[in-house]
Amino acid sequence: MNFDSLNIILTIAAFIVGIMLLTGHGDIFLKGGNSDISKKLYDEEKMAKASGVALILIGVVSAIDLFTTALAFKIAYIAALLIIIVGLVCYLKLKCKKPLVKWYRDNKRILPWRDKDNAYYTWVSEIMLQQTRVEAVKPYFQRFITELPDIQSLAECPEEKLLKLWEGLGYYNRVRNMQEAAKTVKDEYNGRLPEDYQALLSLKGIGSYTAGAIASIAYGEKVPAVDGNVLRVISRITESTEDISRQSVRRKIEQQVSQIMPSDCPGDFNQALMELGAVICVPNGQAKCAECPIAFTCLAHRHDKADMIPVKAPKKARTQDNRTVFIIQDGECTAIRKRPEKGLLAGLYELPNIQGHLKSEDALLYVKELGLDPLYIEELPPAKHIFSHIEWRMQAYRIKVSSLKTTQDKELIFVSKEQSGKQYAIPSAFGAYAKYIKEETR
Repeated sequence: MNFDSLNIILTIAAFIVGIMLLTGHGDIFLKGGNSDISKKLYDEEKMAKASGVALILIGVVSAIDLFTTALAFKIAYIAALLIIIVGLVCYLKLKCKKPLVKWYRDNKRILPWRDKDNAYYTWVSEIMLQQTRVEAVKPYFQRFITELPDIQSLAECPEEKLLKLWEGLGYYNRVRNMQEAAKTVKDEYNGRLPEDYQALLSLKGIGSYTAGAIASIAYGEKVPAVDGNVLRVISRITESTEDISRQSVRRKIEQQVSQIMPSDCPGDFNQALMELGAVICVPNGQAKCAECPIAFTCLAHRHDKADMIPVKAPKKARTQDNRTVFIIQDGECTAIRKRPEKGLLAGLYELPNIQGHLKSEDALLYVKELGLDPLYIEELPPAKHIFSHIEWRMQAYRIKVSSLKTTQDKELIFVSKEQSGKQYAIPSAFGAYAKYIKEETR
């Protein structure tokens, strides 16, 4: 093979590579074969620019060197021009291709579970973040992973300690399901969360959203993670008036996200959509469209309908349940009890309570029926707690008794201030009254 033939091959190869980059099939040239290394070194814009420059240089050199025949020179010259165009278009395309991802990388919030390359952290945070604000989750997350830093420690954690670590987050079945899933991962996957989306779906308590988040963020799998934020963002972009509470609509949006998701950064893309919905495309018609990096694509913004989208069917009215709560103390301990293993707040500890709102004389009678001798009674401020389907309206009494040990109720447990803080998980439903457990009685 002579020198001219080699240059012709180089020119043609450069042209082919340029076309592959231009049409989006050149990921292998940009990312490399080692996914862990590519995550650290791959910078889309820099690589696009470098590839464009490299193509231009190859084309120019080939065009200059190919001077043996007029036809060869013309071919090389045309190829060089095409390669220059390919390189420039490639650079511009990759630079402008993902304004949302670029915005996310430049503006994302610093969160204790983010950018850790840890599937366990992603899992824990996503379960905690369901129906709980990010700022509220941060201290719970830190406390949880400090005590349970990996799958094995979660799988082996005693239930009472586990529930205490989850105290304040509510929805305790979620952490119970996490422990069951952790046991499965420990036994069947050598203590490592599976990288496959379908395998993640098979674990207890992991649905399509959580599986998509873990698979895309921790493992780079091209699968959507559609939560409430993403439902809102996509509905506004497409100006959809379909009810986002319907599963068919969720599946449709998952398909739409899958179609536009870049293969080289699915995790960042999913997080970008969630971040956009959390801080820019916020609910209740308060979208900050002027700050949105993709406002130019949004039909709801264009037609001034952001305040009307998304559409969500109204929830059924909650059942109201009136309850009387008792803080019964003897100066050293407070009486609590364990709830049944099934039903609302299953297996958790609670302050004694009964249905209905009692007057103070009826509350004292209730305490006497427990075999206790009340010394004084204090009426506490009313409170309420909202569950997904029921609303507790509570009134409460703080009652000091001569001794808790005289009770005939075998279900009552007497806990000190120290025990209540470290050992027993009191649900947030009683949060308005839990503070009295730690206070001295008069």
